[in-house]
Amino acid sequence: MKKPHFPIAVEGFPFILFFAFVTLVTSVLNWQLTALLSLVGTTFVTWFFRDPARVIPEADDAVICPADGKVIIVDEIFDDRFLHQQVIKISIFMNVFNVHVNRIPSAGTITKVLFKPGKFYSADKDKAALHNEYCAMTITTSTGKPYAVVQVAGLIARRIICWAETGDKVKSGQRYGLIRFGSRVDLYLPAGTTVLVKPGNKVVAGETILATMQQ
Repeated sequence: MKKPHFPIAVEGFPFILFFAFVTLVTSVLNWQLTALLSLVGTTFVTWFFRDPARVIPEADDAVICPADGKVIIVDEIFDDRFLHQQVIKISIFMNVFNVHVNRIPSAGTITKVLFKPGKFYSADKDKAALHNEYCAMTITTSTGKPYAVVQVAGLIARRIICWAETGDKVKSGQRYGLIRFGSRVDLYLPAGTTVLVKPGNKVVAGETILATMQQ
C-alpha cells in the first residue's frame, strides 16, 4: 500500500514555521497590523510550497511536463552545453503563483547533474538561459535517447533544489526538485521529437504531455 503524500514540500517548513511563529508572538503582544501581515505571509508561503498529487500519463513515449507554468519557447537549436547535438528546446516559465515542485519528463538513468552559479536575470528573458544560475540534469532513456532538463534561477528565485544524483534511475513524473520563488525550466529533447505544445500554452507538471519521443 502506498503511503499518503503530504501536500507541502518539506523545504517550505522553515519558512512556514518562521511566519507562523512571528504571527503567534505578535498576536500575543497585540501588534495587530504586524500579526495580520505575518498571517498573510504564513498563508502565502504555505500555498507557495504546496505539492499536490498528479495523475501521471502512462504512455511510454510521452515527454511529461517538468514544471507548472507557461510555455515561452519552442525552438530547434544546436545545444553546445549539455547534449552537444541538434535538439528541440522547450522552455517553461513559472511565476510565483505556480506550483514549484519539478518532475522527471521521461523515465531513464541520470548520467550527469551539473550546478553552475550565475546571474539572476528575469527568467522569462532570453539571456537568463545563458547567464543565470542553473542546475542541469542529463538523462538517458531505456531506449538510449539522451535528453536534458535544466532548472534556471530567476530574478526572485535564488535557490535551486535538486534531489537527483548521477546514476539514479528515475520514473516519468517523479518529483526531483524545486526552485524558490519563480523561475523557469528548460527541456532539451532529441531532434525528431514530436512537440505537442506551442508558446503561450499553460502546462501542468506531471500531467501535461509536451511531446512524444521516438523509441
